[in-house]
Amino acid sequence: MIANVTFDFLDWIIIVTFFAVSLGIGLYAGRKAGKSSSEFFLSGRNMPWWLLGVSMVATTFAIDTPNLVTGLVRENGVSANWGWWSFLLSGMLTVYVFAKLWRRAGVMTDVEFYELRYSGKQAAFLRGFRALYLGLVFNVLVMGAVSLAAIKFGTIVLGIEPWQTLLGAGVVVAIYSSLGGLRGVILTDFVQFGLAMIGSIWAAIYLVNHEQVGGLNAMLANEKVIAKMEMFPDFGKAEVWIPLMLIPLAVQWWASYYPGSEPGGGGYIAQRMFSAKNERHSMGAALFFNIAHYALRPWPWILIALASLLVFPTVDSIQQAFPDADPSIIRDDAAYPAMLTLLPPGLLGLVAASLIAAFMSTMSTQVNLGASYLVNDFYKRFLNPEATEKELVRAGRISTVLMLLLGSGLGMILTDAGQGFRLLLLLGSGTGAIYILRWFWWRINATTEIVAMVVSLIVASIFTFGISAGESSLPWTITSTVLPVAITTTAWITTAFFTKQTDQETLLKFYRKVRPGGPGWSKVRKACELEDNSPESDDRYWDVPLGLICALLASLTVYGVMFTSGSLIYGRMGHAAAFGIPTTILGIILIRTWKSIRTNPS
Repeated sequence: MIANVTFDFLDWIIIVTFFAVSLGIGLYAGRKAGKSSSEFFLSGRNMPWWLLGVSMVATTFAIDTPNLVTGLVRENGVSANWGWWSFLLSGMLTVYVFAKLWRRAGVMTDVEFYELRYSGKQAAFLRGFRALYLGLVFNVLVMGAVSLAAIKFGTIVLGIEPWQTLLGAGVVVAIYSSLGGLRGVILTDFVQFGLAMIGSIWAAIYLVNHEQVGGLNAMLANEKVIAKMEMFPDFGKAEVWIPLMLIPLAVQWWASYYPGSEPGGGGYIAQRMFSAKNERHSMGAALFFNIAHYALRPWPWILIALASLLVFPTVDSIQQAFPDADPSIIRDDAAYPAMLTLLPPGLLGLVAASLIAAFMSTMSTQVNLGASYLVNDFYKRFLNPEATEKELVRAGRISTVLMLLLGSGLGMILTDAGQGFRLLLLLGSGTGAIYILRWFWWRINATTEIVAMVVSLIVASIFTFGISAGESSLPWTITSTVLPVAITTTAWITTAFFTKQTDQETLLKFYRKVRPGGPGWSKVRKACELEDNSPESDDRYWDVPLGLICALLASLTVYGVMFTSGSLIYGRMGHAAAFGIPTTILGIILIRTWKSIRTNPS
């Protein structure tokens, strides 16, 4: 059914030009990145919000994300995306509550935060262990999922071997990431995001109007598409809407630690916020990211996924179209790269370059972030405390290449984009609440986090290799979210009450520096007042309730934009008005309310 894909000279020119630009940016940024570890990992803490926001979005525009969305739509319909749409809530909390707190902390990584917030050997252990865990396990798992998507793209679209795909793009990533540090990553992200957005939108327009699809109206009128196109699940079927929408909105967004949507902020989102000029730029970057990530980007992917139901109605049809592809990597998520084979010369090269850009953006961010953990929080903290800045930069460059190799190797083992998504959710199930409450309750200590982490890993192992392997009749969202969250949360809350508290000196130092405020710090605040009577130790600056209101308004506004756009695409003008009018009102209220939030201009 599908002829072999042939790249003409124009396609290759576009791809080679993109590689050359990426390398050029890396070489340019390398002049500053080598000066210090702060320059290498945080771009000198002087980046503007718009550049950081674009970088955040570019990183989440991973090559595996269109595959994941396509797989979700084909298997359970558009409403299945609530599994990740729900993370908008944690994202907006980061914007209006946590962004400025992270910026005040003044740390280089979110792992360094542990010895600012906690005390004793437990805090040191937690910092060292999390550095290795996030750097060598969690980040590598993310890179493995991204590498798998690149392999599927290379196999189906480019017709090359998996190792050739990873070697070609990986070498470029290794060069500009190791030379340019975070500055090189951020500047390259800007180019990559623009290319990725143009490619995805143009591809969606062309493919929906392809002769095998018949245009937007014909596609939306097809029975196969009608069954999958609804943005909300069938509320008349509890077995459908509870796991697809209720559990993600009620539990998953705050309880699971997922890259890019960590409760309380963290990972590469925190790294970008540390790099901002000030608190206001930190907030602006996170806000831009959440608007673009949820409101602007999903629909081109969704449209291509719906169109694929007409061209490749089953997994078998994908395999038949590409008989030379390894059957183990042909799943519903492979329909996205399969659809791209229908693109004409020129556009095919542009889209290919855009997806390669998406792959490189995510990989470069993950290797730089992971290297920052390994260098700042393990090598410098435990192995070589007297390391010079030159030695730290060298260690960062070596770590960058090491993790790129590990992530690429894992990608050769995985078979389905959903595997990585589900495993990441399982690994972080139940730990999310602690990353939120540690800012607002002094009683949480290092032992509490250690217990949460250990129990989460044990529970994830049980539900991955035991119960969920086929022995449970419960829905996957119950065994992957609700039960692990209940078990892990119970364990760490109990630990918080029955273990030794963080020492008073550490708590006072943290409170004075970050000024978290609120009733959860009343005991520490009173100690500050007795010790130095600092006017900054009271609650006059505690605007978290206002931040929560803004987070809710912003979430509803972004959801409204997303559903208004979807309704317009579907040709449902009444629905578009029903979503659009209140969305506009909420946006106006949000803008007025946000002005009342206090930030430090320095």
